[in-house]
Amino acid sequence: MKKYIVLLILNLLTILISAQSDIRFNNVWNQPYIINPASITDQYLAEFNVIARQQWVGFQGSPTTLFASGTFYLDNLHTQFGLKVMQDKIGFTSTTDIDLTYAYSLSINNAWRLNMGLGLDFQSLAYDVSMVNSSTPTDPTVLTKLLNVSYINSQLGAELTNKSWRVGIASQNLNSLISPINKLFVNTNFMYVLYRNSRHGTFNLGYGVYGIQYSTIYQMEFNLTGYFNYTADREPIQLGLIYRTWSEVGLLVGLDISKNLRVSYSYDYNVSGISRASIGTQELMLTFRLDKAEKCINCSY
Repeated sequence: MKKYIVLLILNLLTILISAQSDIRFNNVWNQPYIINPASITDQYLAEFNVIARQQWVGFQGSPTTLFASGTFYLDNLHTQFGLKVMQDKIGFTSTTDIDLTYAYSLSINNAWRLNMGLGLDFQSLAYDVSMVNSSTPTDPTVLTKLLNVSYINSQLGAELTNKSWRVGIASQNLNSLISPINKLFVNTNFMYVLYRNSRHGTFNLGYGVYGIQYSTIYQMEFNLTGYFNYTADREPIQLGLIYRTWSEVGLLVGLDISKNLRVSYSYDYNVSGISRASIGTQELMLTFRLDKAEKCINCSY
């Protein structure tokens, strides 16, 4: 009987890990590069992001996620190189994802550009066996189920942009479609449309929608955001609302600390059964941008 209970727990754990391998960062509304290697930031020489996410606060063993990214854009080559690193821990399991990305920006006309990107991913799954509370810790059923594994995966994306619009598609974990052993990093596909009013003034409006397909699960996410300009040469204060089908609502706040440093915070609450054991999910993102070097005209050396 104990053996069957252990098998049941391990199979349930596998389902949770598989679901957690596709994490919904709320700050994707500010930084689509989180999910799409084709999302280019060409206004700066480089951009760096760090995210800390604590999901289902108060729920024992709930997911804790750290994410970091850096992108470098080369104007003369219309090319962006990027690196993403994510480490996620749930219970006694942890997953690590390291992605190298490349994107190219193609000018369609004076207003629109088509960005195309791809990524190569190294993914690993590890277990802290010392945290496993089992009456038979040396049971081969436990030991064979809790083996550290690693995979090589890939991703593709495209994004059509102009001054106000972003229309993108992205596919993650493409190798999982043909690899029968890679079931923990499931192929996930995204489509999104984002709009932000770019008029000068004290208030601008932005909104967007994401469509997400994860295995046999389909979700939608919606966002409505107001941007408040407090000086003529500074980015706006941001205040937005998030809704994720079918049971999550959230708040997103952003503020410039300086010209190059921005902080964003989000809180969302799951109104389903998980709310009985959790007070919600919180996420903090820091963004640092490097300005492009000013071109010297009529200089002599």
